[in-house]
Amino acid sequence: MARPSVRRTGRGALQAPGVLMDTESRDDGATLRHETLRAHLLLASRPMLRHRLLSLLTLSALGATTLPACERSPEPAPTPAPAAVAAPAVAKPRAPKPLTPEQLGHFFLPLPPAKDAKPAPKDTEAQVALGRMLYFEPRLSKNHDVSCNTCHGLTTFGVDNKALSDGHKGQKGSRNSPTVYNAAGHIAQFWDGRADTLEAQAQGPILNPVEMAMPDEKRVVATLASIPEYTTRFREAFPGEKKPVSLGNAARAIAAFERRLTTPSRFNQYLSGRHDALSEQEQRGLQLFAATGCTTCHNGPAVGGTSFQKLGLVEDYPGLTDAGRFDATKNEDDRGKFRVPTLLNVDKTGPYLHDGSVKDLPTMVRLMAKHQLARTLTDAEVDDLVAFLKSLTGELPSPELISEPPLPASTKKTPKPDPS
Repeated sequence: MARPSVRRTGRGALQAPGVLMDTESRDDGATLRHETLRAHLLLASRPMLRHRLLSLLTLSALGATTLPACERSPEPAPTPAPAAVAAPAVAKPRAPKPLTPEQLGHFFLPLPPAKDAKPAPKDTEAQVALGRMLYFEPRLSKNHDVSCNTCHGLTTFGVDNKALSDGHKGQKGSRNSPTVYNAAGHIAQFWDGRADTLEAQAQGPILNPVEMAMPDEKRVVATLASIPEYTTRFREAFPGEKKPVSLGNAARAIAAFERRLTTPSRFNQYLSGRHDALSEQEQRGLQLFAATGCTTCHNGPAVGGTSFQKLGLVEDYPGLTDAGRFDATKNEDDRGKFRVPTLLNVDKTGPYLHDGSVKDLPTMVRLMAKHQLARTLTDAEVDDLVAFLKSLTGELPSPELISEPPLPASTKKTPKPDPS
């Protein structure tokens, strides 16, 4: 029986009779395996071809796409390893172009007044002087031992540097005492914003049973009216009123005094055009402060105080139980929100947060970056940010304004201290 012929194709592959094997299709391994299997089925009874086709099937199973000749062919030389090719350099993301001082300044401009905003009060010198006296007046407390200055010390940047302040009978509240400096620029007062104005805020602690603990407005008026110098000063501060001595006017005078409590800093000089007022590191921190997104909340002239924000905006803040602004509004959307604090003098006003639970500024910076911005800062970034924040420490007003003035003596009519 004649042996079936096997001929070579132009590329060195084998072709058996009856097998249609387009040399251009050999680049497709699937086509090759299909045609090889077809040849095997057609010629399975021909022993000589069966041996060769088994070799083809074996190579096909190994994924060969170009098959060398099976007989009397020299062993092919090993293919040299390709020369190592250096991986293309991955371009680092280009750092954002630094903002100019003028661009940065836009973050700290005052907000435009609301359409329904009341005109700013026109404080008189008589009101400011009376307010200064009342700010230091301990007889506005039930036991004559707590004044506004007790928790908001004017020589210590408006705070007492305690997590929680001491009130009547040593009681402690549930929230940290925020600084009184620069508070006039805030959207609202208290951490939960329950007081719209400084006047409303000034009344709160006087009647709060944990703080100054006066039982009612009647006791406040009786105390002030029993002291002749105060009755005279109230008439001068609020001329034309039939009953000038009142809790409302006392709060009005304290608010007039507090509006004078501002602390201009080197940062203000920088914003005014003196760009050398900040060091190179402080300017790096300011650029990072803006690029990281801190200015989303901490903006305006007080670098904060312009909005309410949820603590743990992007990552839940651990151990948060205070309902925040919800306590004032009963709006579920306000749960866990707090008035954003000012960062002016922040280096001097720790401990931090609504509960005073964070003791140092670098830790506070890291926590805010993590929970509010989903950022993990490097040590160098924290150092630069803290350097910038320290540049916000301003000059305290003159001692003539913030030192305790002489207070008038009590009379026989003045209610006695009540420790109960």
